[in-house]
Amino acid sequence: MKRHNQSSVVDFVLLGFSNFPELQGQLFGVFLVIYLVTLVGNAVIILIISLEQSLHVPMYLFLQSLSVVDLSISAVVMPEMLVVLSTEEMRISVSGCFAQMYFILLFGVTECFLLGAMAYDRFAAICHPLSYPVLMNQRVFVKLVGSSWVSGIMVATVQTSWVFSFPFCGPNEINHLFCETPPVLELACADTFLFEVYAFTGTILTVMVPFLLILLSYLRILLAILKMPPTTGRQKAFSTCGSHLTSVTLFYGTASMTYLQPKSGYSPDTKKLLSLAYTLLTPLLNPLIYSLRNSELKRALMKLWRRKVELHTF
Repeated sequence: MKRHNQSSVVDFVLLGFSNFPELQGQLFGVFLVIYLVTLVGNAVIILIISLEQSLHVPMYLFLQSLSVVDLSISAVVMPEMLVVLSTEEMRISVSGCFAQMYFILLFGVTECFLLGAMAYDRFAAICHPLSYPVLMNQRVFVKLVGSSWVSGIMVATVQTSWVFSFPFCGPNEINHLFCETPPVLELACADTFLFEVYAFTGTILTVMVPFLLILLSYLRILLAILKMPPTTGRQKAFSTCGSHLTSVTLFYGTASMTYLQPKSGYSPDTKKLLSLAYTLLTPLLNPLIYSLRNSELKRALMKLWRRKVELHTF
């Protein structure tokens, strides 16, 4: 059989913010700090939940899974971005671009479904507290996390393989900071209409299925909270849900604007900023959003810190 992809392009050039060379140094410093804070923040949450036995419940295990995904997407995007900002011309092989796009899609879609699963967990805990151990047992938890990862693998495999089945015959300059589907697709030397229909439909389903689950869960949660007496229980429920809703709004809002926009919807620089919002800001802010508003996490952190101090003392 003849190969359909008779590509003459052997590598791509990532342009980054080359239109603003005077800002490259400052942006490199800012993004390096953000990357380090992201790594530390998510690693601390993963470590606390792993070491503290009292946090081995679905709510915190979901949060730990979310931190793993955020840590992973940062590791896929940020090092390459820092290289782009520190050099005048950043080249990436076709296989390297394929791998980066694949993992961005894998972790992005997985996070979509994880956020939906976390909403269901909060619904079960607040609306059905007596039957919560049955509704959210270990088997259900594993199925929800596993299906989130499987969904990510399926979407990433189909979409990335389809994009790189198109021929790329030049130019090879990607006006972006990393290999994301929309800017790479613009370089394809073929009719991409069918893929764009699939990508648009697939994105709507990927976003809307967990989003509808989140919406329905929180409508039920809101009704349940309003029926509670105005005590600490109501405040705790609002606090827990508020953290999750903030994370959902940040991630879904920016990701939807990136993947559901028409081709001419935004300027290239605006598209870069939107992509940065969900690949850079969400992993950075999630640990802060959840830890600052969660007293149990803060107590567990202090408990582990005291243990470490006592070990060093003796």
